[in-house]
Amino acid sequence: MQTAAGVVLAGGRSTRMGQAKADLEWHGSTLLYRTTALLTRTLDGPVVVVAAPGQELPALPRGVRVVTDPVEGLGPMQGLAAGFAAVADEAPVAFACSVDMPFLHPAFVRRVLRGLADTGADMLLPVARGFRQPLAAAYWTELAGLITKLIGEGDLRPGMLAKHCTVVRLEEEQLLDDSALKRDDPTLESVVNVNTPEDYAAARARPPAEVTIECFGSLARGDGHRPRQVPAATLGAAAEAAELTLDRHIVAALNGDQVTRDPLLPLVAGDAVAFLSADAGG
Repeated sequence: MQTAAGVVLAGGRSTRMGQAKADLEWHGSTLLYRTTALLTRTLDGPVVVVAAPGQELPALPRGVRVVTDPVEGLGPMQGLAAGFAAVADEAPVAFACSVDMPFLHPAFVRRVLRGLADTGADMLLPVARGFRQPLAAAYWTELAGLITKLIGEGDLRPGMLAKHCTVVRLEEEQLLDDSALKRDDPTLESVVNVNTPEDYAAARARPPAEVTIECFGSLARGDGHRPRQVPAATLGAAAEAAELTLDRHIVAALNGDQVTRDPLLPLVAGDAVAFLSADAGG
């Protein structure tokens, strides 16, 4: 699979929510931080946020870039064009999503990108939970020029792309032929949006996913060396469950490979976190 970028659209008007979705609190950070951090831990290419002109954004994970939508009010097509243009020199393909998908899972992102690679299509369009999902889809970033052309002709809906390039749909049963996705997100809640205050309240009230934590070396007090399941939405919450504080003396290995100290790093179902003493070479 080729290098893949992440494009997060954060500049929507959020009329039904009544406030910017990017700013909504999510387990100690924001929806925007959660979405961008999840993509940075999943993808090997750049991650960019597309913001509306003059939009103030909350804090972002290190390395995430901001692209300003050049024209306000043209909807997601303009955001996609701006985002793809910003990363086209670094990544031939991108996973694009809206900011309001708090249950997006890395396994979903990987499955959709694999579908793009397998089919050779210009766009891989998931169909999940009864709807097409153009804002949880994979695209070739070179589509930026075509999208800009369509916008100039007045075609502002993402669905119009299907008339001008090759679009392959990935139905639910095809999505779930991926064993990791079927195990960790069997009902495809990755595509669930929060569009209203009621949606947000219901999503925020849900308990965090269960993750596996384990401590090693001097941190393995008592039974700390034994893996155990705890509910944790972030790395900081997992550390708290292990009675640890993430600082310069402690690092965490996520799923055996990514080493981090970011307490706001989002965790998802199926994650395994190993805490190690940095002083001992961890």
